[in-house]
Amino acid sequence: MPANPLPTGKLPRQLLGRLLDGVAATPDVLLGPALGEDACALDVEAGILVAATDPITLTTSDLGRSAVVVNANDVAVCGARPRWFLATVLLPPGTDGAAVRDLFTVIGAALDEVGAALVGGHTEVTAAVRQPVVVGAMLGLAEHGRFVSTAGARPGDAVIQVAPAPIEGAAVLAAEAGDRLRGVAPQTVAAAVAALRDPGISVVEPALLAASLGATAMHDPTEGGLASGLHELGAAGGVAVRVDASAVSWFGPGVAVCRALGADPWATLASGTLLATFPAGTVEAALGALGPQAAVIGVVEAGSGVRDAAGTPLSWPDRDELARVLAPTEA
Repeated sequence: MPANPLPTGKLPRQLLGRLLDGVAATPDVLLGPALGEDACALDVEAGILVAATDPITLTTSDLGRSAVVVNANDVAVCGARPRWFLATVLLPPGTDGAAVRDLFTVIGAALDEVGAALVGGHTEVTAAVRQPVVVGAMLGLAEHGRFVSTAGARPGDAVIQVAPAPIEGAAVLAAEAGDRLRGVAPQTVAAAVAALRDPGISVVEPALLAASLGATAMHDPTEGGLASGLHELGAAGGVAVRVDASAVSWFGPGVAVCRALGADPWATLASGTLLATFPAGTVEAALGALGPQAAVIGVVEAGSGVRDAAGTPLSWPDRDELARVLAPTEA
C-alpha cells in the first residue's frame, strides 16, 4: 500500500496543476489542457476543432446515455455543436452479448438526440474493471472561427446559472444508495432516479444559445458540484466570483436525497447545470433568450476564490460527495 494513496475521484487540483504546467503546446493548439477547462480547441483548415473526453465511472445507471451527454456538454460549452463520438467500452468478465447490445442501443439513441454520430472506439472484456466503464470522446467544429473557454470571464461580468443542481448527482445517489433513502418520500426518490432524463443532464442547446448571445465564458459543473464549477470558472480566468447563494437554483429531489445521505448539495455531481458569464450590458437580453430557468447568481470580480454576498469563502471541494458517500469503507 502506498504511503499516501490518492483519494477516489479527480486528481487533487494541486497535483493536476503541476502535471499540466509541463505540457507543451504547438501553434495550432488554441486551447490546451488547464485546470477548469474540459475541452481543447485546435486550429484546422475547416475552422476550430473542439474535442473533449470523459469516462463514466461513478455509476452504471444509464451508462451509455451519460457517456454521450457528458462529453457533448463539454464540447457545447465551447460553442461548438457535438458531431463525432468515439467510445472505449470496457466490460467485466461475465458480461453477455445482450448487455452489450443494450448499451450500444442506448448510446445510439443518445447520439441521435444530440445530433452526433459514432465514428470509432474500442470494446474489450477485461478483468481490469469490476463494472462496465465507457470512456467517451466527442468532437465538434466551430465553423464560425470563435470558441468560448472557461477562462473568458472578466471583472464586471454577471454569472448566469441555467437549470438547477444537482441533477446527475440526484440520479446516481438514488440509484446507488436507494436502500439508504427510507425516510425520503417515494415520489421524491422516483423523481431523483428519473433525473437523468427529466429534467435531464444535457446542456448542449442552452450552451450553444449562450455562445450565440455573446457569453464570455461557459462551464458545466460536474464532479465537485456547483461549488467546484464556480471555483473552476474563476481559477481558469484568474478572477474571483461573488455568488448570491439565495439566487442559486436547486433541484428539489437532489437536495432531499443529499440531505438524507449527509451529502452537501454544493459539492455533489452537477451535470445538467450550465454556468455562463455575460458583460453587464447583455445580461437582460441573455436572460430573456435563455428562458425561465436562467438566473443571475453572481458577479465576476478581480482577485481569486469564490465568496458569498457577505464575503464568506465558499470552499473548493477536494472531491465529489458521491465519491465520499458511495465509498465502501465510508458507507
